[in-house]
Formats: sequence, C-alpha cells, structure tokens
Amino acid sequence: MPFRPCSLMEKALASGASDAGSILAGDTMKREFSAGGAVFKKLKISREARSCSAGKNQKPKILWILIKPKGGDKFHDKIRWQLPKGWIDEGETSQEAALREVKEEGGVEAKIVDKIDTIKWFFKDIYQGKGELTLKTVTFYLMEWQKDTKEGPGEETAEVVWLPYEEAYEKLTFKSEKEILEKAKKLLATDQTRLFSV
Repeated sequence: MPFRPCSLMEKALASGASDAGSILAGDTMKREFSAGGAVFKKLKISREARSCSAGKNQKPKILWILIKPKGGDKFHDKIRWQLPKGWIDEGETSQEAALREVKEEGGVEAKIVDKIDTIKWFFKDIYQGKGELTLKTVTFYLMEWQKDTKEGPGEETAEVVWLPYEEAYEKLTFKSEKEILEKAKKLLATDQTRLFSV
C-alpha cells in the first residue's frame, strides 16, 4: 500500500503545517480502512537443550517480522520499517485483509491468534494530489507464522527481517506500531500454552 505517515502530528509536520489543528480546519473528510499483523515465529528448542536440566523450563526464542517497503522508503530521512498492513478490499473482512497483506508484504502464511487493537489517525492526502482530509483506521492482529510462501514477499517489499522483540521495537519507525508490538508481546505472554508449545 502507498506510504501513509502514522500520526496526525507526523502528517502535519510532513506537509509543513505549523500545528496539528491547522490540518483539520475547513476540510471535508473521507475514511480509509486497513488491517495488518504482528507476526511472531517460535524458534524450537533443540532436543539436546530440552534434555538437560537447564533447558527443561526454557522458553522458545520469539522473533517478530518487520518489512521495509519499496519506494518512498524514508520518513524524515529515516529508513522506514513497519509491520505488514494494507487496505481492506471490497468484500473482505479485516481478518482476511490482514492475512492477505501479511502474505503479500511479508511472504509468509500465518494464522490469527487474537486481535491486538484498532488505531486511528487523521492525515492530509497530499500523495494523490487532492489534499483531502482522511481518517485512517487500521486493525492489527496477533499472528503466528505457519510457513514461508514459495513466491516470497511481493513487489512492494524491499526487505523482510525477523528480529527479537527489543530489536524489532527499536527498528520500527512509527510510535503507533511500537505500541502495537508491545501489546502483541503482552498478549502472547498471557498465552502460556501457545508460548511453550514447540
């Protein structure tokens, strides 16, 4: 999906507005709906590690997927890393769209574990030259990796990485997606059966 800054203030700054309020004044508003996923992968504990006393209660290592989009892949001169997400097509549910976007942008098949949250922000659509005020709504789901696709990531993706939580959190460009990842980690931590099932 085309690049959209992830907060009203970020958009105001990017468009040269002096404050967030000025971006709202005197505009009609349209709405856009998207969905995406915070996808985790468990690295299995080796049989040898599980057989030793220290490894019996060892948690599997968890990695999280991030993508770097092609084209316009910098925000305020910073390389942009994000969670896979995209527009909900006509006739799709948010769950279907999230799974499709994860497959297209991340090159993986995943299953939904739980809903994380829905975030909203306003932006001025200067990228299509209309300057319309838009309310963007994105629903994120916690997902578990199942397998890589044969096709790999789609043409909109420049690079895909799997990182431990701390590295993924630091690498994400937008604060709103850092918060989504934090909530995803907390959701996963409450599901001890899933966390220890390897």
